Amino acid sequence: MAQHMEIGLIGIFFTVAIAHFLALLSPGPDFILVVKSAIKNGTKSSIGIAAGIASANALYIALCLLGVGTILAASVPVMIALKISGGLFLIYLAVMAMKAKKSDYSQLAIDDMSAGVTHSSLAKEFFTGFMSGVLNPKNLLFYISLFTLVLTKDVGLIFKVVLGVWMTAVVFIWDVAVIYLLSANKVRNRFSQLAYYIDKCTGVVLGLIGLSIVKSALTK
Repeated sequence: MAQHMEIGLIGIFFTVAIAHFLALLSPGPDFILVVKSAIKNGTKSSIGIAAGIASANALYIALCLLGVGTILAASVPVMIALKISGGLFLIYLAVMAMKAKKSDYSQLAIDDMSAGVTHSSLAKEFFTGFMSGVLNPKNLLFYISLFTLVLTKDVGLIFKVVLGVWMTAVVFIWDVAVIYLLSANKVRNRFSQLAYYIDKCTGVVLGLIGLSIVKSALTK
């Protein structure tokens, strides 16, 4: 009986872990922000945005594992407010991207990243990453859906904690891997040639996502 339960828990772990990682591979607002920060700010400050996004995910993971996420999802006013806040924040990020000038990217194509100009502090990038993650209603809804497999009487607290730590670590490691990939001189210099246009395109994408979130919140 105990062995059967253990096999069941292993199955649940791998099912949740694989689904979670596949979701990370799908580019969304958080991924776009990581790419933007890596190109514009370099490795040091960009670690902040990875840590912020991971922290926001950790918050939602903890809430869902505690069952609070289900309560929030059941509250229509709370979900509407969360969606509108998240949408407006993405629109704000889009406006900032669209306002950027081409001259802001003139020093990106360098051989030594340490000689580059950091446009944003570690703390500011952390805040941006955290707000992007916590105000993205898709994150909450995704974790609520995912953890329907975990929130059963057969799953103990230790298993939940281990799963939560694992998923948070994967989010952080994945974002840091993207940042370090873009920190390579060859890759970075290639991106730097397109950075201005990438920023504008990501700004449009973020803006459209933000508008669609606000629209869906107001029409339901």
